[in-house]
Amino acid sequence: MSTNKKPTNKKPKFNIWWIYTIVVVGLLGLQIFGNDAFSNVQKTSTYELQRFLKDGDVSKIVIVSNIKQAKVYLNEEAFEKEIHSKGRDSSVFVPSNLTPAYELNFGDLQNFENAINVVIQENNLETEVTFEVESNLFGDLILTILPFALLIVVWIFIMRRMAGGGGGGGGQIFNIGKSKAKLFDEKTDTRTSFKDVAGLEGAKEEVEEIVEFLKNPKKYTSLGGKIPKGALLVGPPGTGKTLLAKAVAGEAKVPFFSLSGSDFVEMFVGVGASRVRDLFKQAKDKSPAIIFIDEIDAIGRARGKNNITGSNDERENTLNQLLTEMDGFGTNTNVIVLAATNRADVLDTALMRAGRFDRQIYVDLPDLNERKEIFEVHLKPIKIDETIETDFLARQTPGFSGADIANICNEAALIAARKNKKKVGRQDFLDAVDRIIGGLEKKNKIITPAEKEAIAFHEAGHAMVSWFLEHAAPLVKVTIVPRGRSLGAAWYLPEERQIVRTEQMLDEMCATLGGRAAEKVIFDKISTGALSDLEKVTKQARAMVSVYGLNDKLGNITYYDSSGQDAYGFTKPYSEETAQLIDQEISKLIESQYQRAIELIEEKKDKLTLLAKRLLEKEVIFKDDLEEIFGKRPYETAKTVEELKAENTVEKSVIENTETNSEDVDQENSPQTEA
Repeated sequence: MSTNKKPTNKKPKFNIWWIYTIVVVGLLGLQIFGNDAFSNVQKTSTYELQRFLKDGDVSKIVIVSNIKQAKVYLNEEAFEKEIHSKGRDSSVFVPSNLTPAYELNFGDLQNFENAINVVIQENNLETEVTFEVESNLFGDLILTILPFALLIVVWIFIMRRMAGGGGGGGGQIFNIGKSKAKLFDEKTDTRTSFKDVAGLEGAKEEVEEIVEFLKNPKKYTSLGGKIPKGALLVGPPGTGKTLLAKAVAGEAKVPFFSLSGSDFVEMFVGVGASRVRDLFKQAKDKSPAIIFIDEIDAIGRARGKNNITGSNDERENTLNQLLTEMDGFGTNTNVIVLAATNRADVLDTALMRAGRFDRQIYVDLPDLNERKEIFEVHLKPIKIDETIETDFLARQTPGFSGADIANICNEAALIAARKNKKKVGRQDFLDAVDRIIGGLEKKNKIITPAEKEAIAFHEAGHAMVSWFLEHAAPLVKVTIVPRGRSLGAAWYLPEERQIVRTEQMLDEMCATLGGRAAEKVIFDKISTGALSDLEKVTKQARAMVSVYGLNDKLGNITYYDSSGQDAYGFTKPYSEETAQLIDQEISKLIESQYQRAIELIEEKKDKLTLLAKRLLEKEVIFKDDLEEIFGKRPYETAKTVEELKAENTVEKSVIENTETNSEDVDQENSPQTEA
């Protein structure tokens, strides 16, 4: 089968700088070598010159005083002699009697002149002696122009660096207002498709519709529909917003412009707005096209906030130009804008309105089933053994984002390679989860026996209290090996909750305070080791009282603002009396759960001691050790991914409308460690 291949032309392309280089080298050669490159002037000495004078061979001597050089011209009779035969061809292009036959360099001018005059007078010679001063006009011109040329070259270099470098004309100072967007070729640059995006089913449906419109617009326009002008991807970091945009670039088969919000920011005034204009001009020229702006909050923050000086803000000018380009006079509807941010609360309301970003696509943390799908994607390039179950891995990573799961798979492969394994096993993934959640183990950290005992009872207190509470998260393992910034840790496996009830939060708070309660009961002393525990329960108690309205005295009221409008306010949304009441209720809530933990530990003090001793002996204990000491946990539940998915099918319509926008609730759905 014959293949028609184009001949590859490997000849170097012509560059104008080649001509510049040849000219400069030629001029420098003339300056350095002068006429010596075309002349064959012989060198002589003062003694030989005196002998030539006595023989009557010299017709003229030219003394160049400024360079202390003498040029010797011979008469016609002298060239007939054998001794001067080389001087006859002293010049290639000029006759020999017009060019010097010899040159010599002398030291002191006065002594040289006296020596010549003595010979001329003694022999009654008619040799002419003249004086000259040579000047190099070309060399003087170069020395005059060279400093200015160097300044111009340095200035051009600095301007190119300030403009961002770039090849061709894009790096010049006159192009600093040009857009820095990278245009992706759908055939070579973007290989990501929707198959590479696991989970995110709802978000994929939204963006797939945009891609479908670009491929088949008549399907929608025939019914009078219009494509959304913009779609905003919102969600926590690492959930796959940029990956979803890459999939759109790979699937849409249209020009795709990608850049970051910070690319519009420059030290010069007006550059941001100019780059926005240039970006949309390029997109319109190649329409239909897609523009993707990552981290749009860099330029899309609400206007008029914290403008202390009252001056004209460059960022606001950039935002105004973006608003005009997205929906203003002369707007081209064939340009679709995708944007991503995890700070939607700080964006300007004019940017969020319909007609600009018509759709807000929330990309949430993956649930149990979605984590299973993400694991299946990231496990494809990894050599795993038969012990790996994606269902098990998904259960071990609640609250993990897609980026976290990719990191776990990579860490597991590195751990297996460190152990010289041929395949990645189940324990390698568990070690990777521990490494990411708790940090690196520090087995060589110096800890006294008394401190180690206190840490063991502290962690045993967490484990025991959580074991006997109905709504506390099930325990996975407990360790007193220092890891990261903590001296010990207890791993839990929280349930997949979309809403949290009061009794669940109270049980979590009680389990968190179990460590300090154990120290109080066993040693009748408390330490600073419960800092992270106190921080967590304080946040939870404050959320119960002032955010979720779960306190009887304050009632059904919240002081939480989901829009973020009062994020930089200097005043509280409640009076001083209410502030005192909130503080009192938070303190009562925490102290009541602390006393509850103390009572539970005092009731089972002997079993706590057994658990702490085993922890001191093994340093790491698991769920089986607790079952051996305490018996079977009465509230244990274990359901597969399919069972949970079937149970949640009926409740999904309710769950999707439930507001859980607090940081404290996010902690309930994340892997927990009690330090």
